[in-house]
Amino acid sequence: MVYRTTIPFYRGNVRLIGELFRNTDRFDTRRPGILITGSWLTVKEQMPETYAERFAELGYTAFTFDFSGFGQSGGEPRQTEMPHRKIADIVAATQFLSTLSIVEPNTLAHFAVCASSQYGLAALGQGSLARRFISVAGWYHDPVSVAPFYGGAEGMTARLRAAATAIDRFTKTGSIDTVPAYKAGDSSAAMFVEMDYYGNAKRGAVPSWKNEMATMSWYYWLLFDGMAAADQVQVPTLVIHSDGSVFPDNARAVHNRLRGRKELVWTDGNQTDFYDQPAQVGFAVDAADAFLKRSAA
Repeated sequence: MVYRTTIPFYRGNVRLIGELFRNTDRFDTRRPGILITGSWLTVKEQMPETYAERFAELGYTAFTFDFSGFGQSGGEPRQTEMPHRKIADIVAATQFLSTLSIVEPNTLAHFAVCASSQYGLAALGQGSLARRFISVAGWYHDPVSVAPFYGGAEGMTARLRAAATAIDRFTKTGSIDTVPAYKAGDSSAAMFVEMDYYGNAKRGAVPSWKNEMATMSWYYWLLFDGMAAADQVQVPTLVIHSDGSVFPDNARAVHNRLRGRKELVWTDGNQTDFYDQPAQVGFAVDAADAFLKRSAA
């Protein structure tokens, strides 16, 4: 049985809402700790919850949370994908977890899916207390590699202009322009190619997820360098990826640039398969569990 406890914590004055997953309700029983984060524009009830339940069953103290501006957490502006803000949230989450007596000392790991992999990588250079890092179908981009997703230079320019207009409106009036987070065929949406995960209520289209992105997000998202921090990371790291996932060459490049103990595991599956499909989720959990046990020795 997995016991779940909703618990708030803070990054400065911003209240973040997290959830603990454990296979015991005893407060005097320590478990290895694992922070689990998901893709951009998502909430804790999506892919993080899927993995947290699995890790709790294996005997970990698993923890998920909503990033600032998303889900149940506080923070303004809402629905805004701001990498620097998410990086700071991850640092705060690891600091909070390090204070809990139900987490075994010096065991905390960060298990990051998709876009939060690049945020977790950067957080390790900015104060994250994670002792080990695991990237699953990690989205690592810089402006050059991400441009083809959005129609090249023309598409990038159009989105940056839209973001600049939205930022100007927000700073002057406080109003937030938005586009759909997911809408197949709508090029103005954040994700506009067919993705069953976000369109299917039995998968990622859960009630707690708001299908919305602040238009100003484009400026922060498109200009972020998600690979730059790799040269600074020295903690033991496991990279789990596939040819069917995004930016496989970038995942390899990040792995090559890591400075500490590192492992690269290549498998099968498409990007969103790693969000909830039993084969890919099971593979990632088993590989991570084995890695954590090896790297603890």
